[in-house]
Amino acid sequence: MWYWLLLLTGFGFAVAGGTVTITYLNLVPAGLSWIEFMFLIRTRVECYMFPAGILLITTALILMED
Repeated sequence: MWYWLLLLTGFGFAVAGGTVTITYLNLVPAGLSWIEFMFLIRTRVECYMFPAGILLITTALILMED
């Protein structure tokens, strides 16, 4: 039961972090270079939600016995 909660929490984090990262991609056509984009998402805390969500999903799937 707790693994499903972990899975859904990870999914929510991954969706939120991925959405914010894709939203920041709109700055690239506005004149931001790819290097500056990488530095920008490295400094934003909400962009770290995507890898954290992927880690939670992977952990929940490994621990599930079904």
